[in-house]
Amino acid sequence: MKQLTKAEEEIMQVMWQLEKANVAAIIDELPEPKPAYNTVSTIVRILESKGFVDHEQVGKGYLYFPLLKKSEYSNQSINKLIDNYFQGSFKSMVSFFMKKNDVSLKEMEDILNEIDKHEE
Repeated sequence: MKQLTKAEEEIMQVMWQLEKANVAAIIDELPEPKPAYNTVSTIVRILESKGFVDHEQVGKGYLYFPLLKKSEYSNQSINKLIDNYFQGSFKSMVSFFMKKNDVSLKEMEDILNEIDKHEE
């Protein structure tokens, strides 16, 4: 699966939130300063060419919608992060974030409880 640029990911975040939208609706959800219509339209077409979104024609315009679920992209991105920076070791990644972010014992217990829930 192809990776998204920062700008593409920002547009995808809006697409996942809205589920279906035209370019104007996407722009409305973006923070100030708003990008130009042509810029967003170009990024959406790039996302379409990469297979992340598709469109349906409504009147003279298009409604765009994501083809990939946010959870699928998140999972793929996390796996790439683990592979590229932690030699494929989830344990190394967790250890790194615990040390760098001063994770409390309570937070660690909460994380372990979440993991236990998913294993059942």
